[in-house]
Amino acid sequence: MAAFDGTGFDGTGKVALITGGSNGIGAAVARRLARAGAQVVLADVDVEAGDALAKELDGAFVRCDVREPADSEAAVAAAVERFGGLDVAFLNAGVAGGGGVGDDFDLAAYRRAMGINLDGVVFGAHAALPALRARGGGDIVCTASMAALTATPFDPVYGANKAAVVGLVRALGPTFAEEGIRVNALCPSFADTDILVPLKGHLQETGFPILNVDDVVEAFMRILDADGAGEAWYVVPGRESEPFKFRGVPGPR
Repeated sequence: MAAFDGTGFDGTGKVALITGGSNGIGAAVARRLARAGAQVVLADVDVEAGDALAKELDGAFVRCDVREPADSEAAVAAAVERFGGLDVAFLNAGVAGGGGVGDDFDLAAYRRAMGINLDGVVFGAHAALPALRARGGGDIVCTASMAALTATPFDPVYGANKAAVVGLVRALGPTFAEEGIRVNALCPSFADTDILVPLKGHLQETGFPILNVDDVVEAFMRILDADGAGEAWYVVPGRESEPFKFRGVPGPR
């Protein structure tokens, strides 16, 4: 994959909120945005790691359970109060392991996965919109997955909520584009983060390529540098990231 340094994005004077920002993709994006000059607000349930990273980046940390709408609202309020506004909302918090709907159905796992991966995006977007409007526009980037674009028999509930995120993004893109608010999705394949731990051994045994987190960060920066809305950007090893091209559906006769 060709290197990309995100030079088109100038973060000077900009404020970014990152859910799931204490670790993994969220933390890596936070570091990149901070290097580009942005102020970052990390929202996560991992207080220790979030506090440490916020200190490192001269940013802010807010404990946030994205399943609770009030927590997302409080995180946005913290960004506005601490740094004066909000320009980028990276709705990235996520978990794997939602399970299936047969003998493996687990109600608690189902509700946790749907609550974090889907409700968290809905609540985060709802909370961010007023602050983005107050700035005259901005970006909402939602972490989905390649599981949103293909079948995931190994974790059907995960595939369902990630597909729902892409469906939401495709609907919201044209809805808010005229206000200067771009909504897009980031769809990485298996990336080398904590969420991959249960599957990593199997992937390595089968020779399935694991995505470097830096490649996901580069794709995120490409989204900010582009001008599209309602797009789902795939991120897979060995390919340059770009929006997935959905086929048109058959119309009525």
